[in-house]
Amino acid sequence: MATASASGVAKEHPAAITAILSVVGYAVVIGTFLGVVPARVFPELTLQQVNRLADAIAVVNTINTAVLVVGWYWIRNDEVKKHATAMVTSFALILFFLVLYLTKIGGGGTKEFVGPQLVYYAYLAMLAIHIILSIVSVPVVLYALVLGLTHTPAELRTETPHKRIGRIAAGSWILSLSLGVVTYLLLNHVYDWEFVAAFVGVPLW
Repeated sequence: MATASASGVAKEHPAAITAILSVVGYAVVIGTFLGVVPARVFPELTLQQVNRLADAIAVVNTINTAVLVVGWYWIRNDEVKKHATAMVTSFALILFFLVLYLTKIGGGGTKEFVGPQLVYYAYLAMLAIHIILSIVSVPVVLYALVLGLTHTPAELRTETPHKRIGRIAAGSWILSLSLGVVTYLLLNHVYDWEFVAAFVGVPLW
C-alpha cells in the first residue's frame, strides 16, 4: 500500500507496533465503558444530541463501507495509489467514528431495542456479529495498515502477507460496518427504542 520504502522500527517489527496500537485502542474503549476515563472528558449530551451522533455514526460507517469496497476494487485492478488512498481514508474514518462513538457513550447513553421478539433476536444476532468483528478485526486492520505504510508495493507482494491480511481485514470490516448500519436503521427508524442515560451492558448504538 505504501509508495515508498520506510526504514525503522515499524517496518522491522510491524507485529509489535500493531500489538501496542491495539492495546491502546482497546484500553481507551474499555476505559470509557467501565468509567475509568473521567466523565469530564466527555460533554454532557441531551437525548437529541445522542440521536444526532447516532445518525452521524451511521453516515460515517456507510461512507466507510463504500470507501473500502472501492479500495478493494482498485487493488484488484492494480491501481495501487488509489487503493492506498482509499485504505488510509478508511482508517481516518474509523478514527472519526471512534471519537463520535465514545462521545455518544461517555457523554450520553445508549438506546435499547423495543420491537417484536423475533426481530429482536435477529437484531441481537446482527449486533453481536457487528461488535465481535469490530473487536477482533482491530489488530488485523492495524497490521495491514502498518505493513502498507512501511513497505513498497513490490515488498508488499513478495515479502509480506499484506495481500492475505488485507483481504481478511477489509472483508471483516465491511461486514461489521454493514451490520452496524442495518442495526442502526432497525433501532432508530424501523422499530422503537428506550433510552438508557448511563452505559449499562452492551452498547446498542
